[in-house]
Amino acid sequence: MELRVFTLPTCSVCPVAKKIVSEVAEKYSIICKVVDMATKEGLSERLAYQVMSAPSIAIDDDVIVRGHLISKERLEEEVKRRLEKWVVRASSK
Repeated sequence: MELRVFTLPTCSVCPVAKKIVSEVAEKYSIICKVVDMATKEGLSERLAYQVMSAPSIAIDDDVIVRGHLISKERLEEEVKRRLEKWVVRASSK
């Protein structure tokens, strides 16, 4: 699983979004990637994810937040829900 936060240097709430995403990623031992949409690489990723505003947050290939903050608790709930589904799928194989 990977958490990805899309940011812009001019975004006033992006530092808070980065902090939330990094704390949740660390707590659940998952990958965290910060994508600066103002860079050439960031533009490419932004287009691949169809993200047009910051902050936006994706879990794997699914963008769950576009252009606003999500609480740390809400993000944790979403991560836990997806991890539980993964565990169920893995144990049924």
